[in-house]
Amino acid sequence: MNSERNFKLRNKKCCANAPPSQGIGGNRRDQAGAPPAWEHSLVRVSGVRVMLLPGIVLPAELAYAALIAAIGPDVEAVAKDLEVYATLEPPDDYGLDSEVAGALREADARGWERFHVVGYSGGGAAALAIAAARPERLASLALLEPAWAGNWDLSPAEKALRLDFARLDGLPPEKFMPAFMRLNLKPGVPLPEAPQGDPPPWMSKRPAGIRAIIRAFGRDELDRDALRRFDRPVYFALAALSNPDQYEEIAKRLNRVFEDFSSRSSRGGITSTRLTASSRSGSQSRSSGCGGARGARPAWGGPGLPRVPAASRPRRARRLRASRRSSCRTRPCRSGRDPRG
Repeated sequence: MNSERNFKLRNKKCCANAPPSQGIGGNRRDQAGAPPAWEHSLVRVSGVRVMLLPGIVLPAELAYAALIAAIGPDVEAVAKDLEVYATLEPPDDYGLDSEVAGALREADARGWERFHVVGYSGGGAAALAIAAARPERLASLALLEPAWAGNWDLSPAEKALRLDFARLDGLPPEKFMPAFMRLNLKPGVPLPEAPQGDPPPWMSKRPAGIRAIIRAFGRDELDRDALRRFDRPVYFALAALSNPDQYEEIAKRLNRVFEDFSSRSSRGGITSTRLTASSRSGSQSRSSGCGGARGARPAWGGPGLPRVPAASRPRRARRLRASRRSSCRTRPCRSGRDPRG
């Protein structure tokens, strides 16, 4: 149990290949013309088991090879390809239940009773489906811009974007991929240049796989009540140049659902932390300042919580500390000694 709680994902400056620069969200970038600056290092704890699910474009081995090498032998990690590519063509009845079954089959084959799951984009949608269907199998959930999070409480911007994705279905292959990538980027962000040379063999499956998973997003349901009962830590990562109408809206919706939820943007800082009194990590209520329920830990630190830069802390708390420092400089202490020396 301690090894599960000590497993954490932390951002640091990037290894260009991990996590993937392409996925259901296309080729999203933190700097124009460069892959997103995501590298997630894991605290070295023996006995930790983690399954890494890629996006809908890049194969799992290419997406996570550098990450698996970086975390070393102390973590038992497997990069698992999505089930949508298990056959030559996606089956007509493909849905996220296929991804759930495939992930559990992989875990059972390895003898994993419980494991951590990291999902990027399309893999993040699959990870959410696993958390809803078999929460008892997961020790934690890390979502790197999941491409889908159910069909409930969609904002007007999300609904409009869903229609744009649906219109991709009739495009020819040479127009499909650029249009798909365009929808996943923030407006005004240029598309990356196409790689030189012939595409790799696995690329021929991608348009059909992307169409299949987009259709599954429209048909499938994600059990919101099951996610509300999921009491393990949930981490959500956002890139700076991705389409906010999709990924930021998904982050907002999931923040209202999960009991133990934290998110981080590549723009810097923890954007939100929500830990309720029934959370496994202790009693903390959802709070936007130094207040909260009695016994709550402040949202900017404390046992089991990441330390947030001072600039990200509530302004009221910063002003209070500044006021105390200022008064101490201008008034003598109760001891009568001048605090200035």
